[in-house]
Amino acid sequence: MISVKITGLDKFQRQLEEAQRGLESLNGTIATLKFNPGDPTSVRGAIQQMESAVDAKISSYSGNPLVAKIAEVTKRNFRQRILARAKAPA
Repeated sequence: MISVKITGLDKFQRQLEEAQRGLESLNGTIATLKFNPGDPTSVRGAIQQMESAVDAKISSYSGNPLVAKIAEVTKRNFRQRILARAKAPA
């Protein structure tokens, strides 16, 4: 009979719990952005503002790699939405 010992589950469980709280912190309004879609400087400013707002929301969980990945995906999605709005005809 072979005995197998699994270690690290406590740490992973804590990361999952933090990830859940981090995800909950991103639920709802993250930021209200006002920008001129025709002005590249304004668009860049809106992206920076949005990224800073996401970072602020998850700052309590910044050391958690799962939360970092969630934040990365969230920022990418919002960035794409801002850029799509900037490219849309007025």
